[in-house]
Amino acid sequence: MNNNYMGEDYIIIKALENGVTIIGLTRGKDTKFHHTEKLDKGEVMILQFTEHTSAMKIRGHAEIISRYGTVTSEHTSGSRNS
Repeated sequence: MNNNYMGEDYIIIKALENGVTIIGLTRGKDTKFHHTEKLDKGEVMILQFTEHTSAMKIRGHAEIISRYGTVTSEHTSGSRNS
């Protein structure tokens, strides 16, 4: 394991509509998508930043909770789940 790694934070995502997409992005020289999940309204997922996951993209209306606070992503007008 990389001794300089400072991750392992958890975040919680609660879907506020059907079809919320969570995309994990890799860490390193070339950032790539490595994992995708879909949540339906009311579903909750607990995620962790790891040595391999440096970022997450959340698409759709969701509540995102971390140690830094809570934020709500916007419902996109172009959503397929309107």
